[in-house]
Parts: sequence; C-alpha cells; structure tokens
Amino acid sequence: MATLDIKLKRVNKIYHEGEVLAGVVIVQSKTDVQHQGITLTIDGSVNLQLSSKSVGLFEAFYNSVKPIQLLTGSLQVAKPGKFPAGKTELAFEFPLKAKGSRKLFETYHGVFVNIQYTVKADMKRPLLAKDMAKSIEFIIEYTDKTSKAEVKPVPFTVTPQTLQNAKEQKVSLPKFKVHGTLDSSSCSITKPLTGHVIVDECAVPIKSVEVQLVRVETCGCAEGYARDATEIQNIQIGEGDICRGITIPIHMVFPRLFTCPTVATTNFKVDFEINIVVVMKDDYLISENFPLNIFRH
Repeated sequence: MATLDIKLKRVNKIYHEGEVLAGVVIVQSKTDVQHQGITLTIDGSVNLQLSSKSVGLFEAFYNSVKPIQLLTGSLQVAKPGKFPAGKTELAFEFPLKAKGSRKLFETYHGVFVNIQYTVKADMKRPLLAKDMAKSIEFIIEYTDKTSKAEVKPVPFTVTPQTLQNAKEQKVSLPKFKVHGTLDSSSCSITKPLTGHVIVDECAVPIKSVEVQLVRVETCGCAEGYARDATEIQNIQIGEGDICRGITIPIHMVFPRLFTCPTVATTNFKVDFEINIVVVMKDDYLISENFPLNIFRH
C-alpha cells in the first residue's frame, strides 16, 4: 500500500508574505508505484458564513459570501511514470504572493470568518488503482512591525448606576462597587492581556469573577452587514465569595489561530472584546465590556 505525504521545511509551518513555501512530497511504498503524475495545489482563502439568524436578511448577501481568494496556484512535481519501491522525495518551492492587489491576511479560525492556507498534493493513478491526495495547512503571520500602538491603561468602575441594562429596565440591584484597570486596550498578540480587578463592596455573596474573550465577526457588503459576537475563551480569576478590597490579577494569553490582529476590509471585519464578569449567588451577572485593538509586534 502506497502512502502520500507532504513535509514543509519549517517545522512550525509559519510563513510570511513574500517568502517561499518549500518542502517535499513523499511517496512511500513496498512495491513499485505506477502513477499519472503528481500535482501540487496551493490555496489561501477567506471563507465567510452567515449565522442562522442572519440568513434571509439581505438578498444581496449571497453574492458577497462566496470565498475570497487570496492565494492560488498549482505546479506539477512529477510527470506520469513509475516510482521505485521505498521512499521517494520530490522537492517543491512556491512563492507566497497574494493575488492582484490583495494582501495575505493572518491565519484565523473563527465561527463565521475563516482565513486558511493549504497545500494539497494529488497523485493520479491508473484505471483500477485509487487516486491519492494529501492536504496540510500552513500558517501566515504578519511581519509588519510598524503598527505598535501606545499603551493606554483603561480604568473602570462598575456600580448599579453605571450599568446600562439596569437603567433601561429600572431593575433593583443589590449594592455593589467593582473597580480595576486593564493595562492597555491595544494589545500585542504575542503578549498576555494584563490588569487587575478589585471588589470594593457587594451586598450579596459572589459566586465567581471571570474574564471572557469575545470575537466579533462582521460579514457583508454595501447592502448590509451581519455582526455576530461569540465567546473564544472564559477564564475564572476568582471563585466563591472573594474578600473585599483584595487585588485580583488579570492575565490572559491570546489563543493561537483563534485570535489574529484586528482586521477590517470591505467584505468582512474581525474585532475582539474583553468582558469582565462578576457572577453573584442569586445569578445576578455584572459585566463590563472593553473593545480591544490587537496587533502583531
């Protein structure tokens, strides 16, 4: 039984625009392998998907939701013939250059927006033998070092009077005061998000204090946009009825692939937000939201 595999020269599979994707296609078999040629296809695209609540909102949407091609190309790495028994390695190189005036966005695995780069090898076989294919993903990262944002601490104070929903719905809330600081709302993707939160007072027992990272994905066109916020990760930083006045540190590492530098184009946008959440014993939930600007530096 023959096997087909692709190995890239870089173990971490991280590349940047303008570099060369290099590696080998490996064919391994205990007997000779007849084939009709091996083709290598490289593909980079942005796949946009509408959430079920948005489908049907805009008829024009269906035009803009087709995948956006960023990178495409193919090359023949072996002409039709026969591979001898054992291991055969076929080297390949492919320049990573975006189509037309587009740029290669960072790899990102979201819910409604997906930016993915793959390389696929196809080996055609004679009539009775089954064709073989192997596909692997490689990762694109920005090299732009100029977008360093200034560090701006974001202080916050949450009381019943500052809560938007409580004002609108005229809900009676227990007396509480929570304050703290986010060290910066502009964050480098390679460094953790840091800060602290302090519960000054709370008339009812507290169940939990959490930090929630949220992705906000917007897809659409001139006729309209669908905006969806979904949770990426939730970290509990305080459990139970925590001591009043104690400083609780915030330390959150941005997960690889599920976050990327903030991106905005005509067809889609990916933003990130942080929620500081205090859950009380009677399931009252206090939440403070902070938009983030993420960059790679």
